[in-house]
Amino acid sequence: MDTTKTPAPNASEADTTPADLTKAETPEPAEADTAVTDEVTDADLDDEAFAEDREPGHVGSAASAIVAAGLGVVALSGSWVAGIVSERASVAARLELSQAADANAQIAAQFVDPWHTTAMVNGIFSALALIIAIFVLALPAFSSPERILPTWVRSVSWAGIGLGALGVLLFVLMYFDLLLAIPKAAGAGA
Repeated sequence: MDTTKTPAPNASEADTTPADLTKAETPEPAEADTAVTDEVTDADLDDEAFAEDREPGHVGSAASAIVAAGLGVVALSGSWVAGIVSERASVAARLELSQAADANAQIAAQFVDPWHTTAMVNGIFSALALIIAIFVLALPAFSSPERILPTWVRSVSWAGIGLGALGVLLFVLMYFDLLLAIPKAAGAGA
C-alpha cells in the first residue's frame, strides 16, 4: 500500500514531497501577529497608567446625594409608610376608647394621634435626608485634598439639605401642634 499522495493534474512537483506536507501542517506564527500583540500590551499599559491619573469615581457620593434628595421629597409629600403607621395609630387609639369617652378624647384618638405619628415618620425621613446630604458634602474634607465632587452632586446634596431641613421644620410644627391647632368639641369645657 502506497501512502504518498498522488499529485493533482495541475499541481507542481514541489507540492508532493513529504517535507512540504509537514511544513504545511505546522504553520509558524507570522511577525504581524506578534506586532499586534505588542501593540495591545502597550495600549493596555498606557490605559493603566492613565487610570492612575484620573479623578476617583464619585458613584457612591452621587447615589447618596440622589437618595438624600429623594428622602427629602418623600418626607414632604408623605410616604406609604407614614400612611400605614398613621392608620395603625388611629385604630389603636379607637380601640382604647371607651363608649363613654367625651368628644375631645374621640378627636384626639381619631385625629391627633395619627397626625403626630405621621409627623414622626416624616420627621425621620427628613432627618435621614439631612444626615446623608451633609455626609456627602463633608466627605471630600476627610479624603484626599484634591478630591472634589462634581458640581451636580454638590447641587443635589444641597437640595437634599434644603428639603431635609424643611421637613424637620414641618415635623416640629406638626408634632407640637404649632402648624394647626387641635380641634376642640363645642360646649366641652376648656
